[in-house]
Amino acid sequence: MSNEIQKPYESYEDVWSIMHRMKELYAVPDRHIRYAVIKAFFGARMIEGSSVREHGVMMLSLVEKLKDLQADVEKEETYVDVILQSLPPSYDQFIINYNMNGLEKSLHELINMLVQYEATIEKSAPSVLVERFQPLKRKARMPDARRGRKMRRLLLLLALRVFLLHR
Repeated sequence: MSNEIQKPYESYEDVWSIMHRMKELYAVPDRHIRYAVIKAFFGARMIEGSSVREHGVMMLSLVEKLKDLQADVEKEETYVDVILQSLPPSYDQFIINYNMNGLEKSLHELINMLVQYEATIEKSAPSVLVERFQPLKRKARMPDARRGRKMRRLLLLLALRVFLLHR
């Protein structure tokens, strides 16, 4: 510690009082941290196609931080509801089944169920959902003289076919 910072604390009797005073001056208040964690938790949205396992681990870590900060979310059901709401539309069938069957699982069991559901989605999804669109390339135009000859040849062949079919 530099002398400038150390000087005001020379009058303190013990280390505990120095630490307490430094926390008052320099520590970020718990309220600000709690606000940031709650905002991250309730605002979290899983991106379609990303890993549900990574999303679940992130949500579990936010839940643990909220519990450490003693946020007043008493029921674990609230955490489960927020996690279910953070899922993309491809998980709607899972959410409907979860709610219809009245399942009450722990957060870890829920994440494991979501990972299993993700595996079934990947297995049942067709390998090619949409054929890749490629615009047609236009052919270079033929010179007018060649185009005329080709057109006359096609008309002659068409007339010949019609003649042979009606014989």
